[in-house]
Amino acid sequence: MGEKRAYKPRKPGGGRKKLKPEYDAGKNLKEQMESAVALYEEDCSLRSIADALTLNPIKVRKLLITAGVYESDVAEKVQATFEEYRKTQSYKEAILSTANTLQLSKASITSYLPYQKGVYFPSTADKEKISVGAERRRRYRAVRKLRSELTEEHLWETVLLYSGVRFKTYSGLPFTYEIRKGRNGEYTKELWIDRREKSKSLAWSSVLLALNNIKKVGEVVNRPKALGDIRGVTYIYGMFYRFGLIDVSDEIKEKMGHPKDRKK
Repeated sequence: MGEKRAYKPRKPGGGRKKLKPEYDAGKNLKEQMESAVALYEEDCSLRSIADALTLNPIKVRKLLITAGVYESDVAEKVQATFEEYRKTQSYKEAILSTANTLQLSKASITSYLPYQKGVYFPSTADKEKISVGAERRRRYRAVRKLRSELTEEHLWETVLLYSGVRFKTYSGLPFTYEIRKGRNGEYTKELWIDRREKSKSLAWSSVLLALNNIKKVGEVVNRPKALGDIRGVTYIYGMFYRFGLIDVSDEIKEKMGHPKDRKK
């Protein structure tokens, strides 16, 4: 037998060359997702989006779910169940458990979950870690829950999600608010209203007082004081209007604008 050839270490970047070095799966997925979202926001159906992008409707739906803009009771149930199992199980185990619980096939479960190419963040992740579309979906879900059941818990969830979002007062003045964390890392029950250079605090108890004065969700409330003689009620009025808890007259709409993130 001849002598063995001396081992030559592989050079960095060596090995089999890619057949299509220009192909980037992650980049392609991102481009498809952006195109699908743009068409979806124009109220196109899954079928029409699929035809336009030469994809099948199931892949289109998965792209929209990954972007955080697709709405469906089934999708919501699948994702919530999967997230619960994912706390204690691997990805594959969580899919199987979700399929068994909901009596759906594994293929059906995966079709309602985001692509693994992107980072999968559960619904409890900080909003800084999720896409703009996913954040918008969270706000929509929170508002929907709040409007169906006026509880402090649902209101607090909604208020947290809208931190940093721009509102308008009764007179049309823009403002935002932030909720700060205390030394223990928990949120304080206090809203800091930021309007231009000045910041004012708004107590959570004041927001709850106004909530209790709402007689019927979506009813026209002509002026802030109708929610009560409450400190900071002019800001609460703007928040409640955007949340869809109250409505305003057409004249006031001209100053406050039409609420975003709210579907009829």
